[in-house]
Amino acid sequence: MKTILIPTEDHDAMPAVLEGARLVAQMFDSYMEGFSVRPSAASYASIEPVSSLALSATYDPETATHARDLFETFMRAHNVPAGSGEPAVYSYGWPRPESAEDYFIGSLGRVFDLIVLGKPGPNPENARAAPLESALFEAGRPVLIMPPAVPKTIGRNVLVSWNHSTEQAHTNSFAMPLLKLAEKVTVLTVAGGSTVGPSGEEAARHLRQNGVKATALTIKRSERTSGEAVGEITLEHADKLGCDLLVKSAYTQSRLRQMIFGGATRQVLARATLPVMMAH
Repeated sequence: MKTILIPTEDHDAMPAVLEGARLVAQMFDSYMEGFSVRPSAASYASIEPVSSLALSATYDPETATHARDLFETFMRAHNVPAGSGEPAVYSYGWPRPESAEDYFIGSLGRVFDLIVLGKPGPNPENARAAPLESALFEAGRPVLIMPPAVPKTIGRNVLVSWNHSTEQAHTNSFAMPLLKLAEKVTVLTVAGGSTVGPSGEEAARHLRQNGVKATALTIKRSERTSGEAVGEITLEHADKLGCDLLVKSAYTQSRLRQMIFGGATRQVLARATLPVMMAH
C-alpha cells in the first residue's frame, strides 16, 4: 500500500479520513495524494434542472483552494513531508489545482493502492455517497471508509467478515498487507447468512499460510432473519472484540436488492463506528 488517494472535501469525517490515511501511510512508508472532489453536474440537475445550482458544479476555484488548504494544513501539522518522488516514501502531494467530479475517483483510483473516504450519511454535514460508489464500482481498488471519529489505531485488531463469496476473497487479498501486520485477526462467519463456499476455518487457514495471526469464529443468526442481520451481528462482534478495522466485501447482492430487502453492506455503511475496508 505504497500509494494512497484522498479525495478531499469539507464534511464531518474529513479529519478522520486524513488521519486514517496517515496511519496507513506510516505503516507502509506511503505517498498520499489529495485532490478536490465535487458533485457532478448531473447530481445538481437531477435535483433542480433549471436552478443556478447547476452552475456550481463547474470548477470553483474557492472550493478547490479550501480543499487544498484543509489537506495541506493537516499534513504540515503532522510533519508529513511534501514530495511525490519514485519510489514512494512517506510524503504527500497535491498535483491537480482544479477540482474534479465524483466519477474521476473511479478513474484515478485505478493507479493507487488504496482510496480513503468518509462514511456516507443522510445529513448535510456527512460525506456523500457518490464518491464511495465511484471508488467501489469503478476503481477496482480497496476503499478505506472512515466514520467521523478520528482513529487512534488502524489494523492492530481486525475482524474479517467471511461470507464465502468471491467478493470477500478479493477484499481479503487487497487487505493482506494490513492483515500481515495485525496483532490479531478474527475471521467471522455468520451461519446461514452466507453464500456457498470455503468455510471460515479454511479462510483463516489461508490467511495463516500467508503469515497472518488469524483465528476463525462462527456464530448463528438465531432468530434474526432480516437482510440486515448479518451486518448487525458483524458490527456487534467487532465492538465486542475491540476491533479497530473491519474487512468486508461490498454488495455481494445487487445494490437494488439491498435497497429493497436490506443487506449486510447497507447495514455496515449505515451503522459502522470503526474504519471499514471494502472492495467489490
